[in-house]
Amino acid sequence: MRLVIIGNGMAATRLIASLTGRVPGRFAITVIGDEPEQAYNRIQLSPVLSGEKQAEDICLHDEDWYTARGVTVLRGETVLAVDVNARKVRTSARTLGWDALVFATGSTPVVPPIPGGDAPHVFTFRTLAETRAIRNLSGPAVVLGGGVLGVEAAAALARNGDNVTLIHRGPWLMEQQLDQQAGLLLEEALAARGVSCEFASGIAAINGKSVTLLNGHSVTAARVVLATGVQPNVALAKASGIHCARGIVVDHQMQTSVPDIYAIGECCEIDGQTFGLVAPCLAQADILAARLAGEITAPFTRTDNGVRLKVTGVELFSLGRATAQADDVVWSSWDPLTRHYRRLLIHQGTLAGVLLLGDCRSAATFTDLLATAAPAHADWLFDRFTTQPQVAGQNAMTKPTLVVVGHGMVGHHFLEDCVNRNLHQQYQIIVFGEERYAAYDRVHLSEYFGGRSADSLSLVAGEFFADNGIELRLSQQIVAIDRDAHVVRTASGHETHWDKLVLATGSYPFVPPVPGSDLPGCFVYRTLDDLDNIAAHAAGSRRGVVIGGGLLGLEAANALKQLGLETHVVEFAPNLMAVQLDSDGAAMLRRKIEALGVGVHTSKSTTEIATADDGLVLRFADGEQLETDMVVFSAGIRPQDALARSSGLAIGERGGICIDDGCRTSDPDVLAIGECALWEGKIFGLVAPGYQMARVAAAVLAGEEKRFTGADMSTKLKLLGVDVASFGDAHGRTPGALSYQWTHGPQQIYKKIVVSHDSKTLLGGVLVGDASEYATLVQMMLNGISLPKEPETLILPASSGCTPKALGVAALPESAQICSCHNVSKGDICQAVSAGATDIGAIKQCTKAATGCGGCSALVKQVMEFQLVEQGVEVKKDICEHFPYSRQEIYHLVRVNHIRTFDQLISRYGQGHGCEICKPLVGSVLASCWNEYLLKPAHLPLQDTNDRYFANIQKDGTYSIVPRMPAGEVTADGLIAIGQIAKRYSLYSKITGGQRIDLFGATLEQLPEIWQALVEAGFETGHAYGKSLRTVKSCVGSTWCRYGVQDSTGLAVKLEHRYKGLRAPHKIKMAVSGCTRECAEAQSKDVGVIATDKGWNLYLCGNGGMKPRHADLFASDLDDETLIRTVDRFLMFYIRTADRLQRTSTWMDNLEGGLDYLREVILNDSLGIAHELEQEMARVVETYQCEWQTTLNDPDRLALFRTAVNVPAAAESKRWQEICGINDIPEQAGIGARLGRKPIALFRFGTSVYALDDLEPGSSANVLSRGILGDAAGEPVVISPLYKQRIRLRDGCQVENGEPVVRAWPVKIENGKVWVGSQELVMRAEAS
Repeated sequence: MRLVIIGNGMAATRLIASLTGRVPGRFAITVIGDEPEQAYNRIQLSPVLSGEKQAEDICLHDEDWYTARGVTVLRGETVLAVDVNARKVRTSARTLGWDALVFATGSTPVVPPIPGGDAPHVFTFRTLAETRAIRNLSGPAVVLGGGVLGVEAAAALARNGDNVTLIHRGPWLMEQQLDQQAGLLLEEALAARGVSCEFASGIAAINGKSVTLLNGHSVTAARVVLATGVQPNVALAKASGIHCARGIVVDHQMQTSVPDIYAIGECCEIDGQTFGLVAPCLAQADILAARLAGEITAPFTRTDNGVRLKVTGVELFSLGRATAQADDVVWSSWDPLTRHYRRLLIHQGTLAGVLLLGDCRSAATFTDLLATAAPAHADWLFDRFTTQPQVAGQNAMTKPTLVVVGHGMVGHHFLEDCVNRNLHQQYQIIVFGEERYAAYDRVHLSEYFGGRSADSLSLVAGEFFADNGIELRLSQQIVAIDRDAHVVRTASGHETHWDKLVLATGSYPFVPPVPGSDLPGCFVYRTLDDLDNIAAHAAGSRRGVVIGGGLLGLEAANALKQLGLETHVVEFAPNLMAVQLDSDGAAMLRRKIEALGVGVHTSKSTTEIATADDGLVLRFADGEQLETDMVVFSAGIRPQDALARSSGLAIGERGGICIDDGCRTSDPDVLAIGECALWEGKIFGLVAPGYQMARVAAAVLAGEEKRFTGADMSTKLKLLGVDVASFGDAHGRTPGALSYQWTHGPQQIYKKIVVSHDSKTLLGGVLVGDASEYATLVQMMLNGISLPKEPETLILPASSGCTPKALGVAALPESAQICSCHNVSKGDICQAVSAGATDIGAIKQCTKAATGCGGCSALVKQVMEFQLVEQGVEVKKDICEHFPYSRQEIYHLVRVNHIRTFDQLISRYGQGHGCEICKPLVGSVLASCWNEYLLKPAHLPLQDTNDRYFANIQKDGTYSIVPRMPAGEVTADGLIAIGQIAKRYSLYSKITGGQRIDLFGATLEQLPEIWQALVEAGFETGHAYGKSLRTVKSCVGSTWCRYGVQDSTGLAVKLEHRYKGLRAPHKIKMAVSGCTRECAEAQSKDVGVIATDKGWNLYLCGNGGMKPRHADLFASDLDDETLIRTVDRFLMFYIRTADRLQRTSTWMDNLEGGLDYLREVILNDSLGIAHELEQEMARVVETYQCEWQTTLNDPDRLALFRTAVNVPAAAESKRWQEICGINDIPEQAGIGARLGRKPIALFRFGTSVYALDDLEPGSSANVLSRGILGDAAGEPVVISPLYKQRIRLRDGCQVENGEPVVRAWPVKIENGKVWVGSQELVMRAEAS
């Protein structure tokens, strides 16, 4: 049957999913959408407008999804007519026949008739195209309409830093959904985000750059967004003769007045009602899918799922009625400290309306209570729900409820996979976490003692729960599961209904039954709260003992060592890590750990822990004893299965919830994943198998056939700084197995492989001290790859002249699992490369490979490079057509050959005249190496307009000025001077995020005068225009703050003075916080420093901006001198090795070995270059100059700061006009001039001079003369300063397409004078 759907929105997409799921292959489906985009989530347009999401993030499905379901998608086609009798649909491109037809035409915006409403800067906010158009303009915005859409649009625009005015005809915001108090609170929240509101008003007229309100006031507006409501889109249906009222009239089975024609979504009308929210539209799609599939369906019933506001940082939920009627009762609560507001509207004893502002965690519960008309209780206001409606999830139109118990690493991975499979749209998901923290990275838990914050360990990205409508309830312990009633019960007695239940309860630490194990000073090592308790006790301790010498025990020992304690490890078995290592490997590990000063006591059975005079004493079975101040138990884990056990689920003999291959327990509606689950008698204590179970469970709930088949328990870690790896049959227990061992005594390295009896297959191995072969060996084992003739060569060091022994990735099958944490195969990485990911950062982003434990990063890089070569992509790093070298190689050539100018470099190592890529790059490298004045004649042509004029160019051709204020410090006199200067020159002033003042609107000629005044007031250039150190942000530290433990401002001033003027591949930002409260936001900077009571913790390679990244803890408790030496080395190594315009975060992600490699180079000097790096930095520091002070003392340089080199000629009628001397134009650069009154640009290129209009194409700014000169395939060009357009000098045409964009004027040179003709050159469109 031919099914044609008109409209490609969310309802249409749900219909396709639902129908193809029920009866795959029965219908030949064609969907026609008039937008060119793939179907997308329209609810998420406001995050796209704010820049928090990209368009691709809100796409519902990719092409493969439609192909797999046999669906034809016609995008960008408009349906012109429907012939009901002939059953034909005519589009703008074709005519189609149909057997069943669905209208899913959605709604159209209501546009009020306002004079000027058709201007190009006036938009409605309904589609992706409109969203992009609004984003493409900048400047102050006015939004008309204070409903949900208007509020979201205004908040999104304000997030980009623009002034926004919201105009609303009502008395307060969202008056349909909110009462007056909530409206006022929402107005406050918007005001804090930069949105001002005008109520009881409207727009009388829209003018060029402003709007006039009904009260006569004028508001500046570069953009106007109309968010004044929507109406059903019925025009096509009406024209086709289908019965329409306000919407297309349908019955409860979605049938229109014409047989075999249906309507769903916002375009339809049922019983006089139309639908503006998503939930009823998706329900209609499901009902129609069931009807088309021949199933008997329940009629459509309207359900209210409420409204959630999508404004980051504002939690708001409204459900049911907002306006109280005469016989209603209102219960409300307001907490002025948290600013949480709640209001329940009660009608005849049952809930009629809910309003939550600030805390919406109970939204799902209230939705159920409203649907079931349960008797209302006043304590609902305070989240005390003693009854939970049994009907929730059984009512046909309420989504089934999926409850997840446990929010650890595996639980959160399960939720992410649910979202990937759109299960959050099929289920109402509620998650219970026993801890007060959301899921965090337990694998790197010991780094918490190294200074990592709980926030930086968090696994929850952004607004994950709010964005996906998942409810997270923290600090809530589930104490019982009632499988008959399908409810879970919390410790406080609150019951929550479930249709499907997932147990991700993890494990608990095993504490041996030793008398005294519960004494004060005894701890377990499992959660962040445990770690806080350990740290608090350690502050007054000298010695700590860890009971347990396995993986976790050595982690805990590392933690105690980081806390500065004398550390001992006590193990019952004869060896450390007895499960993973053989006795030789364990002996080597023991030697290495003892060399670090950790006491190791094996074969020790602890019989008692007792109190001693000033601490504790451990007594052992052999009569010995060990005194200590604290004991940490880390002797293994046990599955947390008590909840399952008490509910009657099947439990293994030694614990663990029994599961099948689909992670289902003995109750098919209950699944278990992670460390609490028992599969074929095995518990899996590593994160990768847990993630695998999470993916299987999500797939099973989505109706897919996926099985858990066990997991590879190979592991590679760094314990107390020692590389340790174990994989496969490490103990050689396979019958007939042979083993090869290699030991390097002096370096304390031990390697062993276990092979099959015929030496053809690798079975397992142990690596201690050097685990570099781990990735290769594990792949050989997992994929059954044949061993070389002499297997021992795999672990022996390569002798000189030998070929490297590493396995080529070409030998791996496509299915080889490269990253076990995120289940990424070789094929997945190759596919990502084919789709355009060509560096490690991009691979990590699109596949998540190497973002878990990071052990696979070297192999991921090898696979990526293999695939690039396979595709015939030469992995070239040439910076441009003029230099066949990477930026790193250019830096090396300049430094080693003592090259001082661009001309020297290009004549020896390049070709042509340069371009906008290589010139600024070489200029930056020369500045990093020799730090000479940028406007020296040899360097001036290399500078982008910002560096050439030491200021930031703005879109109108004026500049902004940022004087340096080290660490944000400024005197009262300094502030007054800046204020007076801003007033004198009418400059717009703004405080920057880096604690400085930005002055906007200075013309080119004004720059020297303004800087003369600033220099006299004691200011230096702030380098806001350069790819260099911007600012070192700081809090006030111990000088003023009662929490500060060090002088953060003093250190920040020191750092800023040291690194000011340092040129780098990209801008560098730093910050110093005086305590762990982190007011300076140091962890979002390239270099962040946080004070501790012992010194400074150093964080590296973070950044804010479009793709924010937390900085990584690099080193702890450094003194001032060590800190500065470390930062010196780091910055110079970054300058040496980064690519062009590569931030430190991306640079580190692309370093093979990442953070660990960087530590080796910077802290341990593994490359032997630390001294060189320090000397290079010392040279930069010694040669610093304030570029503005140098410029103000040089009349020749000051002559560059003018928009015209000549005064306008009186007589414009002359055929030729003398403009200036040829030496007035800088070599290989341009300068502005006047031809009569016309602004023109003169460019001196070699011995020739060219004249063009001084206009930046596409703008009104006369700035083309400030562009960089170069050549494109030998053709002389100028690259425009604002938008980097390449324009030919000979005729003013664009290089790419040959289209004329600026006028060209004839030039002649006589007696050293430049003459320009007043008749423009005739231009022909021709491509270079």
